[in-house]
Amino acid sequence: MSKDVRLLILDEPTAALSETDSQVLLDLMLELKAKGVTSIIISHKLNEVRKVADTVTVIRDGMSVSTLNTAKGEVTEDRIVRDMVGRDMAARFPVRERNIGGPIMEVSDWSAWHPEQKDRQVIKSINLAVRAGEVVGVAGLMGAGRTELAMSLFGKSYGRNITGTVKMHGKVTDVSDVSKAIRAGLAYVTEDRKSLGLILEDSIQRNTTLAALEKVSKAGVIVEAEETKVAEHYRGAMNVRTPSVFQTVGNLSGGNQQKVVLSKWLFTDPEVLILDEPTRGIDVGAKYEIYGIINELAAQGKGIVMISSEMPELLGMCDRIYVMNEGAFVGELAAEDASPESIMSLIVTD
Repeated sequence: MSKDVRLLILDEPTAALSETDSQVLLDLMLELKAKGVTSIIISHKLNEVRKVADTVTVIRDGMSVSTLNTAKGEVTEDRIVRDMVGRDMAARFPVRERNIGGPIMEVSDWSAWHPEQKDRQVIKSINLAVRAGEVVGVAGLMGAGRTELAMSLFGKSYGRNITGTVKMHGKVTDVSDVSKAIRAGLAYVTEDRKSLGLILEDSIQRNTTLAALEKVSKAGVIVEAEETKVAEHYRGAMNVRTPSVFQTVGNLSGGNQQKVVLSKWLFTDPEVLILDEPTRGIDVGAKYEIYGIINELAAQGKGIVMISSEMPELLGMCDRIYVMNEGAFVGELAAEDASPESIMSLIVTD
């Protein structure tokens, strides 16, 4: 703005913002419009596009498929979704038959301190339980400590002076480093797939087996034929759209990259998957596929922890939702009791 800009291009500008901050930015765009500034906003959040856009162009597979005019009433979520995925979608979230079993993971009195700011406690006495076949949500504003909690649990890969107990099937389990956490049955799909989840310049094949190389190795040497076989299996199972498992991961779409990350961790055969913003930056069609995969994993008896900034996603997918604020859980809601209002009420009244 300091350059007296006349055309402003915003690429996923609200991806890391809370709902309140997102609304402030959208209102600013409308103010700029009134002053004659033209904006192009690229976003997967359809409600935001509908609020600020005069026209909406839908792109699929690198091609423009439609341009819709807001003033003519053409811009509806159903129309945008249909053009994005190439078909009608009756529901945003696949139906799941819930069959929840006994507890798999129980976390007690879990605390962690900031790795550099010695006087700052980032995780405060968290108690969390995950049952077989259950999707457990973690809601909260940006900065609430959700990612810090996930990383501290997964091999204590974030934080210092970490204390507390993790039990798997009722037995105290050592998760003091990443290798031990994987052996204990944990997997963590990071919120930033590009820098922390994948090696972008490497192939789908290599990325798929990264977390469990011993499964495709003999005498410490990777058996490439076995590695290819594994990658082909997950390519089919996860519906990764690619001509070959030798394709460079950096060339894939966001949705397909996310499927490769999931494949990598599913190859470790985890009992509990921690999914941190599992659909960030991917289109509606790919989101639906990821939701279907999550439901399939739950049906297999896996425990799922879903961290998400998208309230509809948590409400549409989770059996229970923990609400987090300033490093602590401030409430827990069953699916039937959860709503945007009840979640925000817990956050602001803490």
